[in-house]
Amino acid sequence: MKDLQCFFYDYFTSIHISETASKYLNMFCLLLILAVLIYITDYVTRKILVNAFAKFSNKSKTNFDDLLVDHKAPRNIAHIVPLVITIKIFPIVFYDFPHFEGYIVMILKVYGVILTIWIIRSVLQTFESYFKTLPRLKDKPIDSYIQVAMLFLWVIGFATCLAILIDLSFLKFFTTLGAASAVLLLIFKDTILGFVASIQVSINDTVRIGDWITMDKYGADGDVIEINLSTIQVQNFDMTITNIPTYAILTDSFKNWRGMQSSGGRRIKRALILKAKSVHYLTDAQIEDLKRIELISEYLSQRQKDIFSYNETHEVDKSTLINGRNMTNLGVFRKYMLSYIQNHSAINKEMSIMVRQLEPTPNGLPLEIYAFSSDKRWVNYEYIMADIFDHAIAAVSYFDLELFEYPTQYPILKK
Repeated sequence: MKDLQCFFYDYFTSIHISETASKYLNMFCLLLILAVLIYITDYVTRKILVNAFAKFSNKSKTNFDDLLVDHKAPRNIAHIVPLVITIKIFPIVFYDFPHFEGYIVMILKVYGVILTIWIIRSVLQTFESYFKTLPRLKDKPIDSYIQVAMLFLWVIGFATCLAILIDLSFLKFFTTLGAASAVLLLIFKDTILGFVASIQVSINDTVRIGDWITMDKYGADGDVIEINLSTIQVQNFDMTITNIPTYAILTDSFKNWRGMQSSGGRRIKRALILKAKSVHYLTDAQIEDLKRIELISEYLSQRQKDIFSYNETHEVDKSTLINGRNMTNLGVFRKYMLSYIQNHSAINKEMSIMVRQLEPTPNGLPLEIYAFSSDKRWVNYEYIMADIFDHAIAAVSYFDLELFEYPTQYPILKK
């Protein structure tokens, strides 16, 4: 390069160009040669390094090196060679203009910092993608940790570039920056809150990727698809996406259905509303008629014997039905529904099963069915619940009971 410098200088002098012009032309020619050399070096180095990584990744069993290639880590590393060549040669190019040297050094240092950031960034992105392929880490907020690392990397990189540009030592620059920490805390308030929240979410296992959560405040009802530094993304069941601030998971209430999904069943908790005036005592004739229902035939026979024995022992006057012990149509229906659910193939028999009366209301008497379906999938769960209540609604009339409904316009006009 020094020989070229002398050659160009002698040539431009020989053609009777002024010394200053010769120096400028000499610099531009050397600069052009340096640019071509950098381009060729960068192209060749990039091709060699990328192809070598690609061949190595095809032969290796792990997919980590494949991800390095996908995230352009070899390509970024290849840019180091042209940078080193530039640092070695540029003093010769600007030999006649030493006042340019300080600016060029500054630009090269800044470029070196940015290149280092890009290399580390591609490696961090590779780790992020690789960790997401590991089964034990699939439900962890990997994005949050990588984003925190990237945030610190960019802050340090930006501070380093600024320190280079204002010609201040790195340590002194950060000491000066400490005085403005209050302002920085205010600017990065949401980021800091998100960082702290993401750590707490991970440590306490509050939310995982894949969890079904419901958060009415943000209109979220679906599966968590991403947890990062600032937000938790939820894909709702209508296929829309809701973004929830990460720190809101710790400060606001929400429902996580993971416990249900990992348990033995999904709860069915729904009530039939019966007319209170349709509830009455059963006569012997009505009991005999209900004995034809197989699920409660044995129960009615045994219950009838117990009641008859009690009333006879206590010499109860049964000329009036209310005296002594009796069966009601509601009690028998409740027993029937309990037997029906206990024999239902889609109900988990190892979990709670109840058919219970709730507090009477002005709109009727609620009879609640409480059980757990073995199948927790939403569509199947809804089908099982509908199947039970289809049967219950149809069975009500067999027990001389009535469901409560607000009267329609036609019966009111008819009266």
